[in-house]
Amino acid sequence: MGFTDAVKNNASLKRIIHRLLIPAGQARPRTWVKWFVNPFLHPKKHGSIVRRRVRLDVFPFNRFEMGRNAVIEDFCTVNNGVGDVLIGNDATIGMSNVLIGPVQIGNNVIIAQNVVISGLNHNYEDVNLPIQAQGVRTAPIMVEDDCWIGANAVITAGITVGKHSIIAAGAVVTKNVPAFCIAAGNPARIIKRYDATQKAWVKVI
Repeated sequence: MGFTDAVKNNASLKRIIHRLLIPAGQARPRTWVKWFVNPFLHPKKHGSIVRRRVRLDVFPFNRFEMGRNAVIEDFCTVNNGVGDVLIGNDATIGMSNVLIGPVQIGNNVIIAQNVVISGLNHNYEDVNLPIQAQGVRTAPIMVEDDCWIGANAVITAGITVGKHSIIAAGAVVTKNVPAFCIAAGNPARIIKRYDATQKAWVKVI
């Protein structure tokens, strides 16, 4: 049995390791993890940039990857504490975005400003307990290649946004968006699809 398996199978050891990595009651790594662990466990590919004012809350027990020439702009928060955060080649994560894993962003994706993409939800079923005491659940989000996510959009846990689709500004995406579609509204619905025979975006009636 390897060290990772030993930690997973021993609740006491898991708590000790967790406390060494993360201050009590917080969702960000200790400074020594950011300085001396993450740079070696989460290398960035050639040309990728994380701006200086990004809050990069990444931990060694999940993956954080950036593809070639990917950019995370200032004032973003990226957290892989409950799931991997994977960003493809030539992807742009605009200012003030929030990415909480599990999230996978494809190649050539443009994400505008103030977008929230979170694969995490809080449990709330037991009304006799505070919500914060009920733990969390996760469902992976996938934004496929060539998509454009407009400003102030929200993509909820478990959603797939298909290839070359557009999420309009302010949309709240609660259902999967097929490839080559435009989704808008709250909750978001498909308003246009690309028709290859007409070579045009056609309104959905």
